[in-house]
Amino acid sequence: MRKTLLLMVGLAALCSAARAQGRKPLDIYFIDVEGGQSTLFVTPAGESVLVDAGNPGGRDSGRIVATIKQLGLKQIDYMVVTHLDDDHVGGVAEVAEQIPIRNFVDHGPRQPVGTQPRPAAYQASLDKLDAGYGAARAKGNYIQVKPGDKVPIKGLDWQIVSSQNALITSPLPGAGAPNPECGDFVPQAMVASDDRNSLGMVIGLGRYRMVDLGDLPWNNEHDLVCPNNLLGTVDVYLTTAHGLALSNPKSSVHALHPRVTIMNNGPKKGDSKETWVTLKSSPGLEDIWQLHYSVARAATPVLHEASETGGPELNAPEKFIANLEQAPGHTAVYYLKISARENGSFTVTNSRNGFSKEYKRAKK
Repeated sequence: MRKTLLLMVGLAALCSAARAQGRKPLDIYFIDVEGGQSTLFVTPAGESVLVDAGNPGGRDSGRIVATIKQLGLKQIDYMVVTHLDDDHVGGVAEVAEQIPIRNFVDHGPRQPVGTQPRPAAYQASLDKLDAGYGAARAKGNYIQVKPGDKVPIKGLDWQIVSSQNALITSPLPGAGAPNPECGDFVPQAMVASDDRNSLGMVIGLGRYRMVDLGDLPWNNEHDLVCPNNLLGTVDVYLTTAHGLALSNPKSSVHALHPRVTIMNNGPKKGDSKETWVTLKSSPGLEDIWQLHYSVARAATPVLHEASETGGPELNAPEKFIANLEQAPGHTAVYYLKISARENGSFTVTNSRNGFSKEYKRAKK
């Protein structure tokens, strides 16, 4: 009887695994926008979600539209804008001119930052950016979200954890444990940009979970996980603020315990040495994948960098890097792709060289 029961349990497990393998995965394309952000999700249900659209000017939107058309998509179901800086929202209007977008999701109107008036030329550039995005958004359905909301994407658990300089106050399901990494945290001066208003998102498909916090600043990112970790653990961590030392505190990265990190950096933007050290020392991290090789550059103190960054010692092995060219206008453009499954396993593929690595279901 015992042998029969064990056999039945084993067969049930095999059938369940086979069904999971047979279902369509969640495909995620991290598109090279030279240190901005643009991530395209294609869900098992066939819906498409574009998170951010890089910079204005045609280069980034052209790369995004080319990827969309390559996949045979006829529309974008959800355009999610993490925040209103030009390297995230700048290409939205240009994409919308070429591909229909049904729904727009963002944190709401641009808010004043600080007490000092902006220089006239800078304010004019923001007005132009907002007008272009606003005109595109007016052609679709608009959804303004706040912490605790969910984006209604079929088959995914798309949780909003930060928005408009506010954070969730209750833990996500399974989260809420005390975070031992909080003790040695040192706050940073708050940045004067829309970064603080970033949409932070935890995205789930069954057991698979990833986090995208936009450009959420250092202090805000810390407050999501301290003194208690309100987010829990994830499989994939998209580096916040392109891997700059303005974000990615140890208290957050180590608490999230990612298995894989995707660095959405450019050749001369992001991938601060401080962030690299934090990622490499994160418990349970298996690999760092990068959109770009990071060239050696001097530290930028305003970005809270204390030493030179980039170069051979501060990059992943070449097979884990999508783009090696240093010129920002390079024509050969490659993406990183994740295919995630409900059982928590996933594959990461580099479109430049076809290198692919499988990450088995994590023990949770």
